[in-house]
Parts: sequence; structure tokens; C-alpha cells
Amino acid sequence: MSKSPRIYKALALQTECKAVNRCASREESRLIMMGSIARIRGQVFSAKAFHGQDLKLICLPEYFLTSFPAGESASEWRAKAAIDIDGPEYKALGKIASDADIYLAGNAYENDPHFPELYFQSSFIIAPSGEVVLRYRRLISMYAPSPYDVWDKYMEHYSVADLFPVIDTPLGRLAALASEEIRYPEISRILAARGAEIILHPTSEAASTQMTYKNVAKLARAQENQCYVISANSAGITGTGLAAYSTDARSQIVDDRGIILCETPSGETITACADIDISALRYRRERNGMDNMLARQPMALYAKAYAGFDMHPSGSLGDGATPPAKEFYKKRQDQVIEKLGKAGII
Repeated sequence: MSKSPRIYKALALQTECKAVNRCASREESRLIMMGSIARIRGQVFSAKAFHGQDLKLICLPEYFLTSFPAGESASEWRAKAAIDIDGPEYKALGKIASDADIYLAGNAYENDPHFPELYFQSSFIIAPSGEVVLRYRRLISMYAPSPYDVWDKYMEHYSVADLFPVIDTPLGRLAALASEEIRYPEISRILAARGAEIILHPTSEAASTQMTYKNVAKLARAQENQCYVISANSAGITGTGLAAYSTDARSQIVDDRGIILCETPSGETITACADIDISALRYRRERNGMDNMLARQPMALYAKAYAGFDMHPSGSLGDGATPPAKEFYKKRQDQVIEKLGKAGII
């Protein structure tokens, strides 16, 4: 474990997503992506100037490069929106992290050379060196492939640690997940059990002046796992038929007690910025008492109980050689619901 860092600042950068859905070619979509990266570069350096040089960690929203597929086939979306793991987009983002001396987190649709017909949705963390040091592939998605869907082949190339990555950095132990996955407590719990002290949460969600499912989940995941949740929402999505500001506002940072340290209104903004005190978090994790949630978890008990359940199937896309249509995912969920009904679970 790294030495406890001094207090530093983190930012959930609420920035606009310019969609590539209407682009007619890969070249056209790449121009929009690189334009977005150039705009974000300016926002990052403005944030450093505004908040000070101890701003060391910035999280970008989900879909910040592309928006999400809306009628495109899997092959069309892969060609239009998925970036290469060593492509120019990551290099440009790495240059921002290096020049600004920050850890930069975000989320993108991504190609994998082991699965040439598929794409994955990846939450990433880039170090001040400019290198991608963490890559988490989304495990639960309604209409996109996940590692679980190509389980056998995926595990030929990756490990369980790659499925739930946590990195030890001078800022503390960092992890990431995507959007609605904040609503699945098991993912965050596994990351915390692997040592995560900060969960970066790129999201693009319908915020509200009322408490939403995801906002309930952010507070719950933070306090039950004694970790920070840094959640960056988009400042609207432009360039689609969707009302532009349906996914806007309420980027926030929640501390390990479930206390909201900052939260933004709508629009592009750098105001979701707060102090991160890893020493205080570690003190609370090491303190004996009822509030020490991690120290009281019977993880082996949960593992035994879960081992008896058979719900969502693994490997349903085989080796991933054929990109699935949207109807495939709908049919698969219907089959799971039917199975759970027969088992008396629902």
C-alpha cells in the first residue's frame, strides 16, 4: 500500500458530449472525437488554474467522446465509435494527463484485438505518465457485449484481476466502473475488497431535483464500502434526436461516510471539486467499531450463498465471432426472467 497522500483535490468534470451518431464515416466521427478532446484539454487546464495545482484527479463523463448507439448495428457502431487501445484518442488524452500532471479517468467504446468483431465499453484511468494504467470493461450492460458474454475466450487472455482492476497510486488505490453499474452493489464491493479507496464513476444519466436510483446508489456504495465515489455526469448530449439536456447535472463527489462533498447544477462546469483525504479514510477503515463495514463483511459466506444461484448465463456470445443484434439481448433477458419465474425467484 502506498504512503497516505496529503490532502489533494479531485474534480468530476461535467462536460458536453458531442454525439457521432449522425456521422457518415469513421473519418468524420474521429474529427468530432478529437475536437471534444481538444475542448476538454482547455477545460482541464482552466480547472487547474481555478482550483490550484493540488488538483490531481479528474473524472470525465460516460460517452464523452461519442454518445451511445441509437439504431446502429453492432458492426456500424464499432466502426464509427470504438477506439483502439493504442489509438490517437488515448494518446491525446494521455498528453492531457501528462501535461496537466493529473490522473485522468473516463469511459469509451473500445476495440480489443482478441475480439475483432466486438467492442467493449471501457472505463479507464490514465496516469500523469500518459499511460493507461487501468482498464475496466463494463460487466453489466443491456445492449452491449461484456467480458461475461464471451467468458471462456476472454479468460484465455485476461484474469479475474483484470475484470476487477484496482491500482495503487500516490493518490490512493483507484478503481472505476460505468454508469448504471453503480446500482449493482457486488461490483463495488469486490473492488473495495480488492482495496479500492476511490471509485471513479463516469456516467451519463437523467438527473433530477429529486433523488434518483443512481444517486441513492452512489451514497450507498460510498458508505457501505468506505470509499470515495467520484461521479461525473455529462452536460447534455448534442447531435442526436434526444432532448439535449436529458442527461445533465448532479456530478458529485461522495466521501467514505456517504456525505456529498460537492454537487453541480446543469451545464458544463468545474464546480464538482472537493478535497480528498485518504489518511482520514484509512483511519476509519482501521478503527475498531460498528461503522467499520469492510472489517465486518463475511465475504466467504456470501460466496457460498451465491454459488448456488444460476441466473444470468455466461458465455452467451460464444467466442464473439458474430456481433449480436439488439433483439438477441432482449430475447436473452426474457429467457432469464422465465427461468427465474419457474424457480420461484420472481
